[in-house]
Amino acid sequence: MKLFDFELVFSQIPTILSALPVTLELTLIATLIGYLLGLGLALIKLKRVPVLRQLAAVYISVIRGTPILVQLYVTYYGIPLILKWHNMNYGTNYNINAIPAILFAVVALGLNQSAFDAEVIRASIKSVDKGQIEAAKSMGMSGFQILGRVTLPQAIVVALPSLGNSLISLIKGTSLAFTVAVVDLTAQGRILAGRNFRYFEVYVSLAIIYCVITLVLENVFRLLEKRFTIPEEAPVPKKNAGGEAA
Repeated sequence: MKLFDFELVFSQIPTILSALPVTLELTLIATLIGYLLGLGLALIKLKRVPVLRQLAAVYISVIRGTPILVQLYVTYYGIPLILKWHNMNYGTNYNINAIPAILFAVVALGLNQSAFDAEVIRASIKSVDKGQIEAAKSMGMSGFQILGRVTLPQAIVVALPSLGNSLISLIKGTSLAFTVAVVDLTAQGRILAGRNFRYFEVYVSLAIIYCVITLVLENVFRLLEKRFTIPEEAPVPKKNAGGEAA
């Protein structure tokens, strides 16, 4: 028996990749939740909305201060408890056993993502030149028009690197979804390792897969940064005494 089967590392990658759609689904939905909820939280904090601002600050602190694994377990056991309480007090008949496992992972990952994205988006919006916002107001634009046409387009460019890092962290965070019975890439690898007992080779295969996905995302965001970054103005050439450009 080989101590390390190099060929097995690559031969089992296609089998593990059969669970890639689940990982991508988790990532996509959690990212959308994170961006949308994060934007809402950022605006609440920037506009200093009474009560909601304090609640948003507490929410962000709690989410950022607890491990994602703990949040997954709290979601996995908490949602059924809430539904049971609702059934008992309001006479509803929610079928708790029918809840798909992926829902727990999506909720936990999306909420976790929103807390980090909120701070990134808030800082990016604050970086927008206030003079442009004042100019937009003087032109009669409403708050939503200023947000959609002036503030967000510029804030997105500033936020892209941090949002890219956040998405890459989320991709790696989905590897914990197996703890709530979701068969993602990591869970598929664990199932495969349980059959052939080649755990080391399986985890090397998983490392290669996650590394490739991360490299692809890094390059995508690098291209987006180049695409949306506004180039600096070229310096105006100085003229000499004869009026010609120096």
